[in-house]
Amino acid sequence: MLDPAIAACRLAVRESLRPFSDSGAPVLVALSGGADSLALAAAAAHEAPKLGLRVVTVTVDHGLQPASDEVAERAADQARALKIPDARIARVDVGSEGGPEAAARDARYGAIARIASEAGAAAVLLGHTLDDQAETVLLALARGAGAGSLQGMAPRRVDERGLAWVRPLLALRRDDTRAFCAASGIEPWHDPHNADDRFLRVRVRERVLPTLETELGPGIAEALARTAEQLREDNEAFADMIEETIEDIVEHAEAGIAISAAALEANPPAIRNRIIRLVAQSEFGASLTRRQTLEIARLVTDWHGQGPIDLPGFSAERRSARVVLTAR
Repeated sequence: MLDPAIAACRLAVRESLRPFSDSGAPVLVALSGGADSLALAAAAAHEAPKLGLRVVTVTVDHGLQPASDEVAERAADQARALKIPDARIARVDVGSEGGPEAAARDARYGAIARIASEAGAAAVLLGHTLDDQAETVLLALARGAGAGSLQGMAPRRVDERGLAWVRPLLALRRDDTRAFCAASGIEPWHDPHNADDRFLRVRVRERVLPTLETELGPGIAEALARTAEQLREDNEAFADMIEETIEDIVEHAEAGIAISAAALEANPPAIRNRIIRLVAQSEFGASLTRRQTLEIARLVTDWHGQGPIDLPGFSAERRSARVVLTAR
């Protein structure tokens, strides 16, 4: 009788792979060697051939721990044992910008994208679980982030190159992937960084979430994941609405963008602020804080002749009936 954890992981992977069955392109599994990614790779190796798909794995060696090259080689060997012959290793240099966690993440995703391009992959499969989603939402809450961050990680997104990034295990718990490995006789690697409380995510995982479960009752992780899903639905609806609104109220100006002040004022704050943030991001690559967003909004809601506002990469000012954002 098939172990329930194996059945659940395989089913989740099968459903995630189905949209790519006619692509003729391989799928790339990001394989760290931990329980989550090993369960993902094993399930993909079982399910992909049924859909006419080939699996490739990539293990990123960050070079941040002793014998990291041996860990990467072991993960690649495990992939080959799962009948995935194309098991690749990408070695990266991790910088320092944004802190060690962010720098390692940026280097990792850059390497995965490069290997996906080289392999001609239609999709990248990532091993994030519901527990990872809960941690992500809780960290966003602690930062006071907006709804865009609180929606957590998307089950699927397509980047500007047309590459799909898919998280098949996002509805499953970390215990499910560990049970999968145990039932399959697979020995996962235990990353020492996952027990190092210098890292904020580790403290959330090992201290904060267990405390919340103890004090508020079980089901906190599931509740946080549901919150992310509901916010994602809201954000998608808002995004469609805002795209339509922007077409009507935004026009190109010299070295920048002009937005109708009257139209901005006529919209509720949630729409107005999202328009401002989206224009700043799309035109100038700027991620505005809430304070910066509200300062621009005051050019509409509290206009009394104030001068231009200096912002990252651009300035904003009121010119007659328009709010003009100009590159600096």
